[in-house]
Amino acid sequence: MNININRNAAFQSFEGFGASGAWWAQLVGGWDNTDSVSGMSVRDRISQLLYSREHGIGLRTYRYNIGAGSMDSGAGNYSDELRRTESFDCNGKYDFSKDANAVYMMKQAVRDGADEIILFVNSPLERLTKNHKAHLDKGNAFHTNLAEENYRAFAEYCLDVTEHFVREGLPVRYLSPINEPLWKWTGGQEGCHYSPKQAGKLMKCFAKELEKRGSLSSVKLSGVENGDIRWFNKSYTREFLKYPVTRRNIDSVDLHSYFLPVPLPFFNNRPAFLRRFRKYMDKHCPDLPVKMSEWTHMKRGRDRSMNSALETARVIWEDLTILSVTSWQHWIAVSHYDYCDGLLYINPKDRSFETTKRYYATGNFSKYIPRGARRVGVSSADRDLKLLAFVQDDTSVLIIINESEKDKRVSIPDCPNGGITLAVTNEKYNLCEFALQNGNDIRISAESVNTIVY
Repeated sequence: MNININRNAAFQSFEGFGASGAWWAQLVGGWDNTDSVSGMSVRDRISQLLYSREHGIGLRTYRYNIGAGSMDSGAGNYSDELRRTESFDCNGKYDFSKDANAVYMMKQAVRDGADEIILFVNSPLERLTKNHKAHLDKGNAFHTNLAEENYRAFAEYCLDVTEHFVREGLPVRYLSPINEPLWKWTGGQEGCHYSPKQAGKLMKCFAKELEKRGSLSSVKLSGVENGDIRWFNKSYTREFLKYPVTRRNIDSVDLHSYFLPVPLPFFNNRPAFLRRFRKYMDKHCPDLPVKMSEWTHMKRGRDRSMNSALETARVIWEDLTILSVTSWQHWIAVSHYDYCDGLLYINPKDRSFETTKRYYATGNFSKYIPRGARRVGVSSADRDLKLLAFVQDDTSVLIIINESEKDKRVSIPDCPNGGITLAVTNEKYNLCEFALQNGNDIRISAESVNTIVY
């Protein structure tokens, strides 16, 4: 079966992959015990596995959570102490020695290869919220916890933190002031609800304050990171894009592309909702890229298997081909939960970690697609195969996802002889590389994610 690449059909230029340091870095950043396999400290080995292209999967974006201070105050109701955060704010004065473990992991990620940091916020500082907590009290669902008169103080604090990290030489590229504004946040984690109009006004305030900071000329705003691909993405996008000052200070629309399933098939048709939003963007903002800033499985139970790896690969394929995203970021990179949400799992009792198949499957994309590569057309008569193709200069990258239970045989007519690498993740192999002599009759194993570079 031939796979044909059409370089004349050019789509988005792709920037890369990333993940969040929320809810684990403040723990793992203190793990200086030795990893028995690598001889490195466990915290450094975890960072290397995530952010090194040579020794890991080469993620380039690190998302750092600017906390609201619930760890400092002890206020609020949280399902897990790691969902509390320290704040650099101490009654209006700054202490940048705070949140040391999480800051360590951010800096180590940069040392290992991350070249883009996104600072994101779940809740404003507790001293600025209406109830002086990082979430609303129950009974106030769908009310915002931030009064408009505190917008500027919130923006100034976040920009002060941004300036601090930029001065330290960290590659901070984006500041995201709002996270999943649609939801009611009455406990469990830090969070703040905003209506579309409130989100638009807050982003406008941040944009105005950002323009006053010459030292942050290389930093853009990102947002508004709505938390469900089905609901209100158009409303939030419309409101925050209507202000010229905001448009000047963003270079994309960022959203989260997951949702909680409901018992109605229509509302679970993920590709259909991706198409609707892509159609909206093409009509109203054709020059503005879309980025996927958070995704996870939304399933209980630790899953290390090819099942979650194939689902991750399929979602990446959908987001890149249907939504045409220019960046794709996993939710938490490391998980200590009984949940299907981390690329790596950790065990706090003995300070150990383990990889998952979805870690390696993510590497089939993140390790081999060069930054700035252009997605191009690719096709095959075999509808079981999901295909992606990228080109940059004289390098071509072809990704083949085979979710079927049967092996496939494919040929790539424009492949040269020699200099071909096949990287395979399946039940047997973990991102293992094989040298191919030519592009004829390549075996694509059942239930696998494959990357061919030539």
